[in-house]
Amino acid sequence: MSKQFKFLDWNIYVDSKALYTRILSLANNLPREQRFEITSQLLRACLSVSLNIAEGSGKSSDKDLPRYLDISLGSLYETLACLDILSNNKQIDGDTFISISAEISSLASRIGGFKKSLL
Repeated sequence: MSKQFKFLDWNIYVDSKALYTRILSLANNLPREQRFEITSQLLRACLSVSLNIAEGSGKSSDKDLPRYLDISLGSLYETLACLDILSNNKQIDGDTFISISAEISSLASRIGGFKKSLL
C-alpha cells in the first residue's frame, strides 16, 4: 500500500480491526433486547479505535497523531466498560470478559507505546 495510507500496515490498526470483528461476533449473539442499547454503543466505541488511528495518520502534522491515539485509547476504555456492564448483568460469561479484556489491555499498551515513540 502507498505511503499515503501507512496506517494500513500498523499492527495497532490491524489488531484493532480484529478486536472489532470479535466484538461484532459477540454482539450478534447477544439477546435482541440488548442489541439496540448497549450493543450499539459497544460497537461504536470499538470501531472508533480503528477509525481514530486511521484519521490521526492522515493529519498534516505528526503532532496530531498522538492526540488521535489518545482518543483511540479512550474508546478502548469505553469498549471495556461496555463489556464490564454486560458481564455484570450476565449478558456475557466471565471467561469471554477476561479473554477480551486481556486483548484490550494488550492493544492499549501497544497504542500507548506507539504514541510514546512519536514524542
